[in-house]
Amino acid sequence: MSVSSPATVGIADAKSRRKAMIRRITVTAILTAMAFILMYLEVPLPFMPPFLKFDFSEIPVLVGAFALGPVWGIVIELFKNLIHLPFTATAGIGELSNFITGSIFVGFSGLVYLKLHTRKGAAVAMAIGTLTLAVIAVPINAFITLPLYGSVMNFSTEAIVGMSAKINPLIKDKMTLLFFAFVPFNLFKGIVVSVFTFFIYKPVSKLIHRTREITRGVKDGAEAEAKQA
Repeated sequence: MSVSSPATVGIADAKSRRKAMIRRITVTAILTAMAFILMYLEVPLPFMPPFLKFDFSEIPVLVGAFALGPVWGIVIELFKNLIHLPFTATAGIGELSNFITGSIFVGFSGLVYLKLHTRKGAAVAMAIGTLTLAVIAVPINAFITLPLYGSVMNFSTEAIVGMSAKINPLIKDKMTLLFFAFVPFNLFKGIVVSVFTFFIYKPVSKLIHRTREITRGVKDGAEAEAKQA
């Protein structure tokens, strides 16, 4: 039975940590690129204001949150929107809103998945993430997004309500805009992204679990490697 010296364990630990960080950066870069591309596959939704368009960019971000953890999911969300910023048509307001709401969704989903590492656990995590998104997005849109459109783009809430009322007669003022446009939109977005992610979970689960093993089991892997040396 061999006994590893602290120096050997330390070297192995450093090598393992470096390997884990390279893995994180590589996976983050790939998923960010995928999310950025998917941002351009926008789909207008019936009975929704024209400025609310659905895309599938949260799918790779959510996979990243499951594979690397909620913080890295938020990092991917940030990079996705920063890359899209030079092409913005909303003075960056749309990207800011997308970052905040996306971070809520993948952040809470990833946080729950930390405790439930199964397909069923992923479904529970995404359900919680979707509901959290729908609830928290209401004050965010009320006190951040809509006022910014008015102050930065001179696009008042009243104008947005008027535009939206032509599509959805249930929208009559700011409050009905929030509850009959933003809430159903975010629920739809969370549900659709969750369904697609759920069905691709099995094919990508090996990547998720392997990445989690490498990036979260650094110390154990380093000690095992040192003992084999």
